[in-house]
Amino acid sequence: MEYSRRWRRSACCTAMLAVTGLTACQEQTSGPENPPTAVQVEVAALADYAPAIRLTGEIRPRVESELSFRVAGRITERLVNVGDHVTADQVLARLDPQQQQATVTAAEAAVASAEAVLRQATSSYERQKALLARGFTTQREHDQAEEAYRTAQASRADARARLGTARDHLSDTVLRAGVAGVITARNAEMGQVVQTAQTVFSIAQDGPRDAVFNVNESIFTHELTDPAIALTLVSDPAVTTTGAVREVSPTVDRATGTVRAKVGLAQSPAAMTLGAAVIGEGRLEPRKLVAVPWSALSSGSGQPAVWIVDPQTKAVLLKPITIEGYETGKVFVREGLRPGEIVATGGTQFLRPNQVVAVAKGTAQ
Repeated sequence: MEYSRRWRRSACCTAMLAVTGLTACQEQTSGPENPPTAVQVEVAALADYAPAIRLTGEIRPRVESELSFRVAGRITERLVNVGDHVTADQVLARLDPQQQQATVTAAEAAVASAEAVLRQATSSYERQKALLARGFTTQREHDQAEEAYRTAQASRADARARLGTARDHLSDTVLRAGVAGVITARNAEMGQVVQTAQTVFSIAQDGPRDAVFNVNESIFTHELTDPAIALTLVSDPAVTTTGAVREVSPTVDRATGTVRAKVGLAQSPAAMTLGAAVIGEGRLEPRKLVAVPWSALSSGSGQPAVWIVDPQTKAVLLKPITIEGYETGKVFVREGLRPGEIVATGGTQFLRPNQVVAVAKGTAQ
């Protein structure tokens, strides 16, 4: 009897524990679900994109010439160095003039000989004219004397021309600058034998200067707001001037993949010497592009992307975009995003595709 009572008490306790556990499980199952992730959002809208272009270039001469001798020979004197400023009539170098001097001497002797022959032919011709007038000579002898006289005149003219050419060649053994400027390159040394028209010096002529830039060809697809380019000396930002694009190369440099552009300086400050580095700055015409805060920028498959929030379901989607440029606090999108789309700008670190989110209060929807 006592055993039966104990068994019933044990069974009742077991049943009560089972009911208590089941009730606890039901309460746990029917508890509140995890709330959706709260994100900050902003509606994508169009904005003016007018980026400033800043490039580093070099001051170069507007005109740069190559100087060479007009005759071949061995250099005996070199009177200037790279960086020297020269005047138009300044002597830069000399060749050994012995060969040209010998040619001049021979030409002078030829002129003297031709003049002697002419004097003799002139005397004979004058005598034949006088005799023919008095009837003491024949027409044939008169004509022969006249022919000899004309031939002697032509021979003297030829000898004088050869003498002039020889003297020009002698003067060509002296190389002069021809224009005022700065020597920028030297391609020959004393004792070196140079050929006709072989470059010996390069000279940057005095006068207007250019700022030369190597730019990406995509820049030329957009117009500048102002054609005036602001130029600043890198070594001294206080030195500034302006310029306008004067020349653009029609071809792309194969080595750098860039296009050479020359900006003519309106004024050339003394501090902007040849070879000085300058910064050129210009602003492009504004364009309408979709702008989003920089905090909206994410990444998908190694490419830029943003999280888009569906206004109906509040589910998110990672959408790849193509970025045109950056400004302080903004990213301008060229492709992949339309105005009016809702972009997640905060709380996106742990988002996954198709996840339902809650829009934080106080943000645009």
